[in-house]
Amino acid sequence: MWRALLEDVSICLQFYSRLPIGRARADAPPDLARLAPALPLAGALIGAFGAASLIVARICHLPPLVCALIAVATLIIITGALHEDGLADLADGLAGATREAKLAIMRDSRIGSYGALALLLSVLLRAAALAALVERGILLSAFALVFAAALSRVAGLVPMTTLAPARADGLAAAAAAPSREALTRAWAYAAAFGVAPWLVGAGLAQLVVAIIAAFAGGALVAALARKQIGGYTGDVLGAAQQVAEIAILLSLSAG
Repeated sequence: MWRALLEDVSICLQFYSRLPIGRARADAPPDLARLAPALPLAGALIGAFGAASLIVARICHLPPLVCALIAVATLIIITGALHEDGLADLADGLAGATREAKLAIMRDSRIGSYGALALLLSVLLRAAALAALVERGILLSAFALVFAAALSRVAGLVPMTTLAPARADGLAAAAAAPSREALTRAWAYAAAFGVAPWLVGAGLAQLVVAIIAAFAGGALVAALARKQIGGYTGDVLGAAQQVAEIAILLSLSAG
């Protein structure tokens, strides 16, 4: 079972990151109906690169905010800005007057003012929250980043489990939604990564709030997508991950 799970993690990394693992990232989406439990593990590995850069930057005596920005930049590089691109496209789509116009704007590779502002806010909020955690302890901030990377990728599936595809074509329409069993395992695996920050100073209440906030972030994006375009796309899933990650880091940095 563990060997199969590791193989599934490798498949997730091939799609969700730019890491040179196995074949090049496929154009087809991963089969999330089967691979959902592996997604938080893949997310944790991606987060580990950000955590490592955070620790190295702190060892070099860089200020907390600079360390945090380096860590966020590392995550963006590792993922090829996959989720950030979705956030920007969804934000730009809000400017459309009709559902069809919104979907057309979201497919446009150019970035507009809404998308640019959404990206700016995403980077600043994550970096500011992470910097606050660095001030409380480098291990706490590193483990919190890994936890956020794992949990947010599961929360990013919320629109897929509550909405129908907004388009008949595209990667999102071709992907099968995870089963309830697979989704339950995914949430359980993601929550388990909260043990590490708890051991180095995060409060249990903070971790519970972070898990709730992650789900709420995904649900908020799902509600917005339902109202604006009547379903989900790959961009919606990317935006849900971003909002969830922000919510997690803010929850852990509070107090």
